[in-house]
Amino acid sequence: EQTLNQILVEMDGFDTNTSVIILAATNRPDILDPALLRPGRFDRRVILDRPDINGRSAILKVHSKGKPLAKEVDLEVLAKQTVGFSGADLANLVNEAAILAARRGKKAIDMDELEESIDRVIAGPERKSRRISVKEKEITAYHEAGHALVAKMLPNADPVHKISIVARGMTLGHTRQLPIEDRYLMTRSQFNAMIATLLAGQTAEAQIFNEISTGASDDIRRATELARKMVTDFGMSEKLGPRSFGDKQEMVFLGREISEQRDYSEKVAQVIDEEVQAIIQSAHDEARHILTKNKKRLIHIAEKLIAQETIEGDELEAAFTESLSTRKKVEVPTPPPAPPAEEPKAEVKPAPGKPRVVPQIVPKQAPPSPQPL
Repeated sequence: EQTLNQILVEMDGFDTNTSVIILAATNRPDILDPALLRPGRFDRRVILDRPDINGRSAILKVHSKGKPLAKEVDLEVLAKQTVGFSGADLANLVNEAAILAARRGKKAIDMDELEESIDRVIAGPERKSRRISVKEKEITAYHEAGHALVAKMLPNADPVHKISIVARGMTLGHTRQLPIEDRYLMTRSQFNAMIATLLAGQTAEAQIFNEISTGASDDIRRATELARKMVTDFGMSEKLGPRSFGDKQEMVFLGREISEQRDYSEKVAQVIDEEVQAIIQSAHDEARHILTKNKKRLIHIAEKLIAQETIEGDELEAAFTESLSTRKKVEVPTPPPAPPAEEPKAEVKPAPGKPRVVPQIVPKQAPPSPQPL
């Protein structure tokens, strides 16, 4: 409070006819004291949101100055692939690409380094030291193939750009989706498609192995969070209607923790839980229906992932669209076949004209008694 009062005193001490402009910046405008925002003080606000495609392209041009780029590098294409990136993320992306090119002994930065840097910014660097068993690799392949296949089949899901089972950060694999354009609004059908895509990984595991793993923990958390926001924040519940639930208090600058004041009854809380469960169950059923109907396609994509570890571009599109009846079988390492059983030997028959002698065992008899003379 003393700092705040001192700032206000200094601002009031300037003459009204002095050409002095005071600028300030914060990433938490919601926790500022209202006294700072009154007319005559910080009364004009300029919001700097995450850059759109034009902004990302301009930022990439700034950070790529002085760095040797190959002729085929297209910053416009790179800007389309980095939706949601901040200016700092884009700067980090270019620096990571330069480091990769230097490690590989290249004199210029190619698109390969730039696209790999996107994965490094999103999911972290490759963990080459992590040894994954054959079974875990297979589970991860079907998990990521499930994400990709459901996203491909749902019309409101973002297009799939890349599938990989290379371990990065804390993940064993990832499926990268890219929106066609910058998005500022989300619809209910888009949220449902996102939740179905998130749940498709574990659903694919259950269909193929009749078992589920812990690899879907983050997917389940994000799906539950989206479903709860649909009900409590966005008014997308059919039973509860357009209403917001929970008064969030985020005045953390005074030592308080982020909390939510409950403004609804226990009965409404139960309905909220039921609506969240209904949204998740509906998305789960849709993902299971798609994977059951396209099980052969799921197996085909997973086999390719096991063999190649990463699928993207034209090869990814071919995995989604090529005919499964005429496709070339993907070679997956299999155990060596068992040796053939020996054929029974043919029975040797005796030559014709010679009777076959069969040995017989004659019991031992007592000597004959002497005859009388």
